Amino acid sequence: MPARPMDPRTRRSRSALETALRELIAERDLSQISVSDITKRAGVNRSTFYEHYTDVHDLAAASCTTVFDELVAAGPAAVPPATPDGGPPDNPLPDLFAHVAEHAPLYRALLGDDGSARVINHLLQRMTVTAHIRRGPAQDTGPYETGGAEDPADAAGTPHDPAAAFVAGAVLGSVVDWLRHDCPGTPEEMGAALWPLLIGIAAAAGWETERPGSPAAG
Repeated sequence: MPARPMDPRTRRSRSALETALRELIAERDLSQISVSDITKRAGVNRSTFYEHYTDVHDLAAASCTTVFDELVAAGPAAVPPATPDGGPPDNPLPDLFAHVAEHAPLYRALLGDDGSARVINHLLQRMTVTAHIRRGPAQDTGPYETGGAEDPADAAGTPHDPAAAFVAGAVLGSVVDWLRHDCPGTPEEMGAALWPLLIGIAAAAGWETERPGSPAAG
């Protein structure tokens, strides 16, 4: 069943609070931002904040969902299949690192030493579930119950899929390390260096990197 849409007042309040947090993160570390800072910037009272979020970290996860979804969509949560003519799959990593570079202050604040473990776990879970789903029915490790969630990556019933978790962790770990070192090298250079490693992981895990019926697939 689709999630019930928010009423306009709730949507406005949440949008104001999320925008306020994103603005504050650009100015200081997450650990230095209080609920009072956020409500003052958003122009709402504390009771409104607690109607929607439990604390600053809860708001951080929610306020960055759109950006996180862009990262998940850009990233190789699973190695894509070969091209229609049976050639090697396209390398999505340069787009991933270009996206991270574009939002570097936000990601550095949330994923760095002074960031939020809750936010990191939120992103890692979304990437793991996406990896599991993209692997396809042939690689399914068990039933996936969405529990009625509109977005499968938000579902609580994540199956145990060590290979998907390994890929998600490797990709996210590379992103965090790149940010920690102030993003050395271009996105294209990072993609070229890491893509063979990811292909190797996919092959070792038995992931399909060829389209059914392609010459390489036999």
